[in-house]
Amino acid sequence: MPSKLEQIKAMTTIVSDTGDIEAVKKYRPTDATTNPSLILAAEQNPQYRHLVQEAVDYSKAKGKSAAETRTLMMDKLFINFGIEILKIIPGRVSTEVDARLSFDVEGSIHKAQSLIKLYEEAGIPKERILIKLASTWEGAKAAHQLERMGIHCNMTLMFGLAQAIACADVGATLISPFVGRILDWYKKNDGVSGYAPAEDPGVKSVVVIYNYLKKFGYKTQVMGASFRNADQIVELAGCDLLTIAPQFLEELSQEQGTVPRKLDPDTARKQNIEKIEVDEKTFRLMLNNDAMATEKLGCGGSHQKNACP
Repeated sequence: MPSKLEQIKAMTTIVSDTGDIEAVKKYRPTDATTNPSLILAAEQNPQYRHLVQEAVDYSKAKGKSAAETRTLMMDKLFINFGIEILKIIPGRVSTEVDARLSFDVEGSIHKAQSLIKLYEEAGIPKERILIKLASTWEGAKAAHQLERMGIHCNMTLMFGLAQAIACADVGATLISPFVGRILDWYKKNDGVSGYAPAEDPGVKSVVVIYNYLKKFGYKTQVMGASFRNADQIVELAGCDLLTIAPQFLEELSQEQGTVPRKLDPDTARKQNIEKIEVDEKTFRLMLNNDAMATEKLGCGGSHQKNACP
């Protein structure tokens, strides 16, 4: 019998959630996602020191001020890792816009364009890049403009249906509901150590979002993200994409047992779901009425140290 990972691959696009190039080589996912914390962890590895040094040299040559040089160095570092990953995978890599721009439409657009320019300087076409933006109202507005420019967006820091609808309405290429962070909040709020896989609040959130988008024919794809255990991944088999950290890729590659399809577009289209028209007022009201989504989005979009518990 194929491993659980191989069975999931037959119905879901597997995306590697890491900045570790060796891990990408080992598991050969279709796509890969990165974020600043993953890249900064990976760059501590001596074998990636040349990527860091190249970013330093580039920024010193191009930067016109100390602040610009620092910013350019970090951007180039993320791009360098992205380029190396793209040498391995057949698909796309996601590169993140600074979270401090989460509520800045024009700032997000400018940063996205500058990241794409750095990739294009290295010969990487924008079709192989997904720009990660926070799923704020402003992030959705930025995605709307970027998608019209041919710059594809992966909407991150997503914790609820209002965010998903707002991002799908503007034609975002991909949305990434955060399964694990939703679970973290509910475990703390409910004072429990865990939930059965099908009752996991993070899993249930992705199911609701997936069924809604498929029911109403959105082209935006759903990618479950931020997993805390392999059971969450198995419970979302059939989702468009799942971005998985190396330790869970390894665990699932070693596990046997049948993995049934849990998410299916035909089943979703038969669901009795009411259409919601999400304008800015509705978005902010729905978010305000969801304590978990409000808190987790606020934490993720903050540039303050230790903003999240």
